[in-house]
Amino acid sequence: MEAEATPPAKTLRKLKGFENAASSNFKHQNPFMKHFHIYQLIGRQNNHFSITKGLILLSIVVVLFLNIIGYLFSYRFLSHPILIISSFSSSKSASYDSSFYRHDLSSSNISSSNPPTFLNSSTTLSSRPPPPPPIAVNFNSLPPPSPLEVNLSPPSSNFGNSINRELIKDCDLSKGEWVRDWKAPYYTNTTCYTIQEHQNCMKYGKPNLDFLKWRWKPDGCELPLFEPKQFLEIMRGKTLAFVGDSLARNQMQSLMCLLSRVMYPKDISKNSDDNFKRMYYPAFNFTITIFWSPFLIKAKETKGPKNTYLWKLYLDQVDNKWASHIDEFDYLILSAGRWFERPSIFYHRKRIIGCLYCTNKNVTQRTMHYSNKRAFQTAFQGINKSEKFKGTMILRTVSPAHFENGVWDNGGDCARTRPFLRNETNLSADEKQLYKDQIKEFEKAKHEGMKKGTEFRLLDMTNAMSLRPDGHPSRYGHWPDERWKLYNDCVHWCLPGPVDMWNDILVQMLSV
Repeated sequence: MEAEATPPAKTLRKLKGFENAASSNFKHQNPFMKHFHIYQLIGRQNNHFSITKGLILLSIVVVLFLNIIGYLFSYRFLSHPILIISSFSSSKSASYDSSFYRHDLSSSNISSSNPPTFLNSSTTLSSRPPPPPPIAVNFNSLPPPSPLEVNLSPPSSNFGNSINRELIKDCDLSKGEWVRDWKAPYYTNTTCYTIQEHQNCMKYGKPNLDFLKWRWKPDGCELPLFEPKQFLEIMRGKTLAFVGDSLARNQMQSLMCLLSRVMYPKDISKNSDDNFKRMYYPAFNFTITIFWSPFLIKAKETKGPKNTYLWKLYLDQVDNKWASHIDEFDYLILSAGRWFERPSIFYHRKRIIGCLYCTNKNVTQRTMHYSNKRAFQTAFQGINKSEKFKGTMILRTVSPAHFENGVWDNGGDCARTRPFLRNETNLSADEKQLYKDQIKEFEKAKHEGMKKGTEFRLLDMTNAMSLRPDGHPSRYGHWPDERWKLYNDCVHWCLPGPVDMWNDILVQMLSV
């Protein structure tokens, strides 16, 4: 048997004094304890570095363990969960139904360098790639999350409910800057199921989520964050309609996500057309409606040769798809702008009075600003002439796009990762003109509306949104797919994202 190791003599001499001094404390204890303590001291002296390394490794293990527990705990129970990217589906069948996002490379000879020519039986139009067609959304495609997952605590801060309402009333909410909000977002893609796929930037892996950590700060006042219970109380027993294009739907989906911290609505639509939806909040007898009407006026799409498309716009006729329901609305939010870029023939009193992108010398060349102005003029006149409408008309101004280094179908992208400062950017000439014409027609209609008691309000988003090039989906509104040429989306807004600010301001408009 191997002999037991004996401590070195030099070490024992150093410890002798300690042993004598401590003997009185040990004499009534187990005799082995005295020798155990001595050997413990020897071990500390001889193995100092080994113990230190062990403690370091133990600390690392403990920290990793606590982080894992904290991650799981925060995701399940905390009021502001860590941002979770939802599970990647193995299916590649996400809604790629828009040519804005795809182009079938296997079956088409059209390329960005050789864009399609738009034709019809009487008019030849110049070559120009069309902007994207509408994107449909199925609000009932997923079940609502459980109450625990959607029960995020309402935002509370020094720019919340304590704000002086008179100060907000007198403040120009359209002018200001974007400032940090580290508590945002107040919902995620895992807590709101009404986010459309093309705006679900978190699901599709947008790499920099810093765009979520900003709020709008108007000059001279603070803008309270959206309080869902406050909004639902204001809208108790009322109806709200969004009329416009996919950006109108973008705002509607944002509103439902903000309200999801309290409850989800029921779909009470009379048909399966996702462009005309009615969502009902029974506890508050409140209805949200979306009407797809990208031009606001009567419009008809016709198909030309080689799968090209042309719009017939009847500039003197309001779109009855929404106008015939006008008596049902307490609040009506109109918005449009981007669709006026499409190749179009303009009609007045059923006669052609011009077109956009024509090469036919017998037809007067017009611009998109001409149709934009006439369309808003006709829509506002339809509201003011209606004897049925007793509600409030709200204009949401044009939402800017942020394509850089190319157009939408030829390499354009929006890859910036922070907001602009107000002196770093300007609206494009086209967007500035669209905005000015909308404001001008709004002011004229507001003046006419005062004569019959119709209230007109302005939801001016244009300048604020021009500062947010970082808030678009870009390529993160779909999965990559080798079968399709996928375009970057710098028109719509991520959810959650800057578009939520539209509803921050909306609730203030309705509460003062």
